[in-house]
Amino acid sequence: MVRTHAWARAPEASLSLETATLSLLNGMAGTLGMLRRQFVPDRLVAIARRQTGLSDFGDAAFEDPLRRLLESCVAEADLSVVGRLSIRWEAVRFLSNLLRLREAERRDPAILGEPVAAPIFITGLPRSGTTFLHRLMMADPANRAPLVWETIYPYPLPADARRGADRRVEKVQGQLRAFERIAPEFRSLHPLEARSPQECGDINAHVFRSLRFETTYNIPSYRRWLDADGHVDAYRFHKRFLQHLQHQPGQGAGQPPRWVLKCPDHVFALDAIRAVYPDARLVFVHRDPVKVLLSVTRLTEVLRQPFTRRIDQVAIGRQESARWLEGARRMMAVGDDAGLPEPVCHVHHMDLVSDPVATVQGVYRHFGLALPEPAAIAIDRLVAEKPNGGYGKHSYRFEDHGLDGAAERAKFRDYMLRFGIATESTPPPGRSDAKLPEGLAIK
Repeated sequence: MVRTHAWARAPEASLSLETATLSLLNGMAGTLGMLRRQFVPDRLVAIARRQTGLSDFGDAAFEDPLRRLLESCVAEADLSVVGRLSIRWEAVRFLSNLLRLREAERRDPAILGEPVAAPIFITGLPRSGTTFLHRLMMADPANRAPLVWETIYPYPLPADARRGADRRVEKVQGQLRAFERIAPEFRSLHPLEARSPQECGDINAHVFRSLRFETTYNIPSYRRWLDADGHVDAYRFHKRFLQHLQHQPGQGAGQPPRWVLKCPDHVFALDAIRAVYPDARLVFVHRDPVKVLLSVTRLTEVLRQPFTRRIDQVAIGRQESARWLEGARRMMAVGDDAGLPEPVCHVHHMDLVSDPVATVQGVYRHFGLALPEPAAIAIDRLVAEKPNGGYGKHSYRFEDHGLDGAAERAKFRDYMLRFGIATESTPPPGRSDAKLPEGLAIK
């Protein structure tokens, strides 16, 4: 769900000064009409080719999605100066990575023969515990997840290669800290490090077919197009990306890793997952949707803030409510049978936070696996070190985003009944949930 940005090199200054400076820049750029200028995809392609010294993409399937994304950002997202820099930097980064992936395949065609067998996909409503479960499962060295730094830079950068040193982790860690300067609340909402497991949205974004763009930019026309066009092409690339990570030196020999993949947006792409990964294993994580909505609307607001000149809290509330009601309906339609060899594994947030080891053991048993004892010990240690998963306490109010708790609970009642989801306490109007037990803050 989260991206980092190389352009953010903020000097040591007060946040208020930075905010005032950005506001001034936005005003000047807006007056000059710079923020409404259309991006030219061919220019971004040329920049990527110049920066990498490569020219062969293999195919041009990315061109139409890229054009649609850029047009929607200009027409609908009310981009700030930072927003324009962000989308430009991201587009060039993704295009550069596509060129590097293609060059690696040209040099070593065996990459595309790498087996990606029976991957585990964790999904569910956002802020329901999917991230927590994903990170706990990384305590087992047999499991593998894409990490933040390698989804940003899957191959060493030319400058690093010339120096004989790989600085990708250090570079990404610096980018994360820079992003936190312009979105200071982000870290307490979604703690992230360069070596953290990353969501799959950043992989699919390489071919400009990812719902994670909608989280950061208000781009409803892009979302409608992607919903209609489908996700199969994105997941074909997703598998190709995993093959590249798996084939690189240092991945070990012998048995391929068991990929454990996580993203709430997977719930909108179950047909594509089934088509590309017919032996996939699927985990649904369930939580009281009202608690989910209080948290995800605030996270979306925080993520969008630096990239737009205007935040509409009520519109975000309505968008997230509608989006995840549809996600809940899709999980209900699947139930236990997603058309995969094994039934869906259902995990409940309350079980996950009350007994993490037993919950992970249950996931393993469901798929005929056994959690190694050292991994169980490591999970206990992780939970002891960060009992609330590294998340901070926050105040959420329904009215801030135009939501009504009783109305939202009524909308999701069938979903809660279908999966036996426990109701969590919610604050009355005008009150926050700041006193929620810390374990329940885990997302």
